[in-house]
Amino acid sequence: MKLGAFSVSLAVKDIQRSVAFYEALGFELAGDYSDQGWCVMRSDTTTIGLFQGMFEDNILTFNPGWAQDVSALEDFEDVRALQARLEAAGLEVDTRADDGDGPAHLVLRDPDGNIIMFDQHVPKP
Repeated sequence: MKLGAFSVSLAVKDIQRSVAFYEALGFELAGDYSDQGWCVMRSDTTTIGLFQGMFEDNILTFNPGWAQDVSALEDFEDVRALQARLEAAGLEVDTRADDGDGPAHLVLRDPDGNIIMFDQHVPKP
């Protein structure tokens, strides 16, 4: 199962303070949307999303259709197909992807309650 680009989405209390912290660790600001409450930080192939006031828990995020450098993939498994495979494996999906063919997302939790989101930004191939 190809899950796409991976990042960790962190719920932060002070986005500017968090940006400064991760910059001190060697991350660079790859997308500054702090006026909307979020930023993207990168260090080599590691991506962290910082989100202030958008959700309470940290989230493991996979982006079907994107390579790790956020370039679009020509061939990938659509989030709706991933959803069908996960449900067939007996996993419970908390937030289901719609039945369309454009961008969509689904959310589930691992056995310890950690949130995992599959967030597809590109239309299915």
